[in-house]
Amino acid sequence: MKTNLNIVAVTACVTGVAHTYMAAEKLRKYCATYGHKIIVETQGVLGSEQHVDEEDIRNADVVIITSDINIAGAERFDVPCRLISISISDVMLNTEKLFRAIDKILNHPKGTRLDF
Repeated sequence: MKTNLNIVAVTACVTGVAHTYMAAEKLRKYCATYGHKIIVETQGVLGSEQHVDEEDIRNADVVIITSDINIAGAERFDVPCRLISISISDVMLNTEKLFRAIDKILNHPKGTRLDF
């Protein structure tokens, strides 16, 4: 896997409580292990925290939407970016699957979308 990636992520679960924040922490730990920089916006009961904007999205090598619901501000992701959409449970149970997808999408141009 390539190192020093710039990753942007949004996490959101149905209730906006535990899984939103657990998935965010899982992504942060995994990125720290592999030397990636990550900004994670959580959309939970406290509202949107660590908001990512279009500039963050444009500058990202990869954007990850980790959600089982529609996220707020989805139109921000209409800018050209490599975007992976994956469920909260897949991130929680199989983070390796996500990072294999990241390796795959890096070989494609911005504007590529992968859904899991």
